[in-house]
Amino acid sequence: MDLLRREDLERRFKGLFWVSPYTRIIAAAHEGVVELVEDHARGTCYGGAAWEVHHYPRTSRLVYHSRRDGARNIFRLKTGETRLDLIPGLAAAGIEKVDVTGDEIRIQYSGLGGAGVAIAMARGQAEGVKHVEVYEWGGGGKSAKAAVVLPRHEKVVFGIDDTDSPSTGATWALANEIGWRMGQMKGVHYIGHTINQLFPQNPHKTQNCVSIAISFAVLPDERDPLIERVAGLLKEHTDSDETGLAVFRGIEVPAELEAYSRMAKMRMVEPEEALAAARGCGVELVRITGERGLIGALAAIGFHNDPDRAVKVDV
Repeated sequence: MDLLRREDLERRFKGLFWVSPYTRIIAAAHEGVVELVEDHARGTCYGGAAWEVHHYPRTSRLVYHSRRDGARNIFRLKTGETRLDLIPGLAAAGIEKVDVTGDEIRIQYSGLGGAGVAIAMARGQAEGVKHVEVYEWGGGGKSAKAAVVLPRHEKVVFGIDDTDSPSTGATWALANEIGWRMGQMKGVHYIGHTINQLFPQNPHKTQNCVSIAISFAVLPDERDPLIERVAGLLKEHTDSDETGLAVFRGIEVPAELEAYSRMAKMRMVEPEEALAAARGCGVELVRITGERGLIGALAAIGFHNDPDRAVKVDV
């Protein structure tokens, strides 16, 4: 077994055009589930990202959800180990082991041909990787087997609503600027922005009646400072006296929370309903400047993992 760090791989494969490094890889863990976020080669390899989203769930029983966002892949994984039956062109690569130990997450891949190159040579050069453990080098017609070792992050999702006024503001933009700013913090990665459509006939709406979810992978020691700073920036920059914030810690959205979010698309919801739903799902609600924004803030979290459904009324 060869153990190599990012700088070792950069030196070893410098100038080789058949090795295209991934941009960033991040993993978060919660209650036996790992969310793996991979920004594919150079952040532009949409084809490679699509290829993996197609193959990995079919090859490995550990991969139970996959989604592509441009050149970024988001996988949800079960911890454990499985045997891969690799078939060229049909099932050429996959994840065979997922392990969470202490402050590390270890993802073991296996692949054939060019897919094998991605396993260690390309992934090992990504931002966020501690090191790779190479058991078989790939390339050409050879197979490859390697593990990528990553720092263990936690996932924190913020729901935000009611930040604008009839004359100024835009909740989607304010949330994105907060997310971008927080992503500059050490140990914090801004990994998602979702626009959630709410009940269009809401008489309190400014115009389009949407709420926003922004998602982060954060090292455990930075979680509470992140929450404090998001709340502080929201209070500083909102243009509304009804701004609400919801804070969800975890990966899998409870079914009850998704049901609440669906309800908020179809009818008016009262603040008392939002408070009760949040208590039942373990979501923290924060009155930034008022209470009405809590309704949409909580609803934004229910579909944060599925931006294409979130923008619809009828889901």
